[in-house]
Amino acid sequence: MAKVQKTQANEADRLLVIACGMIAREVLAVKERLGLDHLDLTCLPAEFHFYPDRIAPAMDKAIGKAKAEGYEHIFVGYADCGTGGLLDRVIEKHGVERMAGPHCFAFYQGMDAYAKVADDDMMSFYMTDFLCRQFDAFFMKPLGLDKHPELIKDYFGNYEKLIYLAQTDDPELDKVAEKAAALLGLAYERRSTGYGDLTPELARVAANA
Repeated sequence: MAKVQKTQANEADRLLVIACGMIAREVLAVKERLGLDHLDLTCLPAEFHFYPDRIAPAMDKAIGKAKAEGYEHIFVGYADCGTGGLLDRVIEKHGVERMAGPHCFAFYQGMDAYAKVADDDMMSFYMTDFLCRQFDAFFMKPLGLDKHPELIKDYFGNYEKLIYLAQTDDPELDKVAEKAAALLGLAYERRSTGYGDLTPELARVAANA
C-alpha cells in the first residue's frame, strides 16, 4: 500500500481517502483544485484492476490500520470495481462510504451520463489518462502483445470500439489512445469527461469531515 500523503494536523481532524492507485493523480488534482488541505491520500496497488478479488481484503486491512492511526473520517476511492459486492461488505463493516457506481469508467463520465450510454458501450474498451500513460505496462507486456501481436484478436476480438475517457487535455495521451485503437483494430472515440463525479463526491465528503 502506498504511503499516506498528508500535511500537518491531527489525523482525527482530517479526511483520509483510500483509493485505487489508478486514480491517485486525479484525487490529488481535485484536492488541489478545491483546496482540500485536510484531505490525505493513500492508495492500494493499481494492479488490483486485474485482481479485483484482492481489493476487499486489502481495503479491510487499510481501513483498520487507518482507524488505529486515529483517522475518524475515511472515504473509499473505489466503485465496486469487479468485487461483486464484497467491497460493500467491507465498507458496511467499517461504517464508511465509497464512490458510487460499478467502476471508475462510470463515475468519470458521471453516473447519470453513464446510465444513458452503458448499453451502447457494452462492446467498447475503455481507457483513461492513467491507462494511456501505462498502456505498455498494463496491457502490452502483461498480455504478451509486445512479443505476440497475434494474440490481440484473442484478447480484444469481441470489442468494437476503444473509448478514451479523457480526464485532461493532453495531446500526447490522445496519440497513445489513437495508436492503441489502431493497434487493437478498434474504432476510436474520445470523450472529454474531466474528473466526473469524483469532484463533487470529494467535495461532499470533505465538507462533512
